[in-house]
Amino acid sequence: MDGDNIQTDSGLGSDFDDDFDPLIGEDDPALPTERYLDRELSWLAFNQRVLELAEDPDLPVLERANFLAIFASNLDEFFMVRVAGLKRRILTGLAVPTNIGRAPQDALSDISAMAHVLQARHARAFQDLVIPALAGAGIDIVQWDTLDDADRRSLRDYFSNQIFPVLMPLAVDPVHPFPYISGLSLNLAVRVRNSKTGKQEFARLKVPTMLPRFVRVDRREEASSVRFITLEDLIANHLGDLFPGMDILEHHIFRVTRNEDVEIEEDETENLIKALEKELLRRRFGPPIRLEITEDMDEVTLGLLVRELDVTDQEVYRLPAPLDLGGLFDLRIDRPDLRYVKHVPTTAVQLLAPEPNAEPDIFSAISRQDILLHHPYESFATSVQAFLEQAAADPDVLAIKQTLYRTSGDSPIVEALIAAAESGKQVLALVEIKARFDEQANITWARKLEKAGVHVVYGLVGLKTHCKLALVVRNENGVLRHYSHIGTGNYNPKTSRLYEDLGLLTTDPQVGKDLTRLFNELSGYAIEKKFKRLLVAPLHLRRGLLKSIAAETAAARAGKPSGIRIKVNSMVDEAIIDALYRASQARVPIEIWVRGICSLKPGVPGMSETIKVRSILGRYLEHSRIFSFHNSGDPQVYIGSADMMHRNLDRRVEALVRLVAPDHLTEIDALFTRAMDDRTSSWWLDSSGEWTRHHLDGSGHPLDDMQDRLMQQITLRKRPTGRR
Repeated sequence: MDGDNIQTDSGLGSDFDDDFDPLIGEDDPALPTERYLDRELSWLAFNQRVLELAEDPDLPVLERANFLAIFASNLDEFFMVRVAGLKRRILTGLAVPTNIGRAPQDALSDISAMAHVLQARHARAFQDLVIPALAGAGIDIVQWDTLDDADRRSLRDYFSNQIFPVLMPLAVDPVHPFPYISGLSLNLAVRVRNSKTGKQEFARLKVPTMLPRFVRVDRREEASSVRFITLEDLIANHLGDLFPGMDILEHHIFRVTRNEDVEIEEDETENLIKALEKELLRRRFGPPIRLEITEDMDEVTLGLLVRELDVTDQEVYRLPAPLDLGGLFDLRIDRPDLRYVKHVPTTAVQLLAPEPNAEPDIFSAISRQDILLHHPYESFATSVQAFLEQAAADPDVLAIKQTLYRTSGDSPIVEALIAAAESGKQVLALVEIKARFDEQANITWARKLEKAGVHVVYGLVGLKTHCKLALVVRNENGVLRHYSHIGTGNYNPKTSRLYEDLGLLTTDPQVGKDLTRLFNELSGYAIEKKFKRLLVAPLHLRRGLLKSIAAETAAARAGKPSGIRIKVNSMVDEAIIDALYRASQARVPIEIWVRGICSLKPGVPGMSETIKVRSILGRYLEHSRIFSFHNSGDPQVYIGSADMMHRNLDRRVEALVRLVAPDHLTEIDALFTRAMDDRTSSWWLDSSGEWTRHHLDGSGHPLDDMQDRLMQQITLRKRPTGRR
C-alpha cells in the first residue's frame, strides 16, 4: 500500500519507499538546524491516527474492526520495507542519514519503542473496546473453553472434515531441522512429550491461510446473533489429533515478519522481468525483522524461536492473543447497520446522457468542456473506465496510450486495452512492474497484454513510472484529436471505490501534445526539455514547484497578496520544506493537508508561524495531490501523482497538470477551505510532532465530517443547464 495499496487496498494505506537519501539539504543560516520531524516516527503517528478511528465509539463497530485490521496491515508493511531497509543498511555498513541527525541504531530503537507502545494499544483496543462493542451488537468472538458440549461437537466435525486434512505439523529434532517460517504466517509452537520415553520434542504447525480466520461456531442463531472462534484457537484445542500418543505440554502462537523489500539492480542488457522474478523469489527468504508472540509464551519456547530465527530482544513483541488482527478483514458479516451507510457513486453530471435512458457519449461530453472528476464521490466506472471502454470499441479511435501502475486482478481497464489491440488499434501500455507488492500481478498483466498485441514497455531504466496518464487519439472528419486523462490515482476499479482521487478529462490540444511527447519519451528515446501544461519529474517538477513557492515568497515580501495550499500523502522532501519555511518567514499563508508522513514543523516562531498542517482520515483514503498558488490573483493549481518525497521528485516519472477552467479552480479552493476549517473534523499537527484530533465542538457535538458532506453535496449536483 505506492503503498497506494491501503486501505491495503483496503483503505488507509501508506506510501512506502526505500528512500534513504539525506533529508538534510544545503545549510541555510536563516533556518534552524533541527527543523525536520523524523519521518519514521511521523509515519507511526499516522498509523496511530488510524488506531484512533478504531477506538472511536461513535463509529460503526464493524468499521472500527476494519480500522484495527488496517492498522495491523499498515504496520506489517512498515516493518517489511522501512524497518527492514534501515536494518539492512546498518548490517551492510551503508550510511543511513536521518533527518534529525540521529545515529541509525538510535533511530531503530526509537521506532521499536513507539511500535511496542502502539501494538500494545492496538491489542487493548480490540480486547477492551471493539470486542465488547461487537458483543453488544450480537457478534461474539469466543474462546474454546467458554463453549458447551454441543458447540464443541459441532466444531469438532468441522475441524475433522475441513481443517485437519490440510494441516502439516513439522517436527524439530536432529533429523528434522528447524523449518522455514514464512513471513506474516500465523504459527503454533507446540512442545510435546513422548508418553513412553518421557522425551520432550518441539513442533511447528502453520495455520492455513486459505481457511477462514474466524470460524462460525454454529448455524443455530439468527443473523443478528452470531459467534466466532479464531481458527488458531480451534486448531490448538485439537492438537491431540495431530500428535497421537504424545502429551501436549505447551502451545503458543507466534508470527514472523521478514524483510520483503525488493532491490533490483537494473541493467539495460538484462531482461527486467526475469531480474524482478528472481528478486521476488529472494523476497520470500528475507531475514526476520520482527517476532510477535502471545503473552503466555514460556521462556523455553521463546528462547528456541529467538535462537533459530536470530532476532534480538528489541524485535520481540509480546502481545495478548489473538495475533495478526489484520485477520479482521475476514470477518465478513452481513450487517449494514454496523457499517457506514452505503454510498453509491454518482455519474459526473457532465457525462450524463441527454436523455435518461440514452447511452452516454463520453467523447462528446469531453468535447464540450474539461471535466474534473472527484472519486469515489463520482463514479470511476462511468467516467474513466467508460472512457477507455468506449475508446476501445470506437472505430474512429486510432490509438490508445496508457500507464498502469497498480490495477485490479480482473481489471476492465486491461480488458479494454486488449479489446482495442485485437480490433486493430495501436495500443501502448506502460506497465510499471516494480510497483511494490504488486510486481507479480503486473508481470502477469504485462504478458497477457503482449500476447494480445499491445505494445508493452516498462519505462526508463532507474525510474519508476508512477504518473497516471491515458491518451486517446481519434480521427474526427480527417482531423486527429487528442482526448486525455491525467489523474492522481491508479487505474484500479476496486480501489477507486475506496480512494479519494481527482482526474481531469480534456481535449485541450496542448495537454494532448504534452502527453504525446511524454509517452514518446517513456517508450522511445525522445528527450523533451519542456512541457506547456504539465510539470514532469524527475527533470522539471521540483524546479517548477520551487519556482512557484519562491514567487509567493517574493510577493509577500513586496507586500502583495500571496498564499500556498498543498495536499499530499507525504511531505518529506527537504528542499520543498525549506522553501515553505522561507515563504512562511516572509508571512505567506500556507496550508498543508497531508494524510501520512509530515517532516515539516508548523507553527515554530520565526520559521513556520504561518503554516498550518491538517490531516483527514475516514471511510475513504485521501489520496489526491493538489498544489495551489495565489499567483497575484491568477491562481496556479496543479493536480497529479507526486508526493513531496525524494523518490517522487528524483527517481520517478510523475506528472502534474495545471487546471485552467474557472469552475475547477473554484472547486479546488472550496475543497481546501472546507478541509482547513476549524469546524471540520481533522487532526492538527503541532511543532513537536504531536497530532491532536479535533472531532468534537465545545459542547461535545461532532464536527463536520468532510467526506460525508462531499457525498451529500456531489450527489445533489444538478445536470448542466439545457440538459435533463
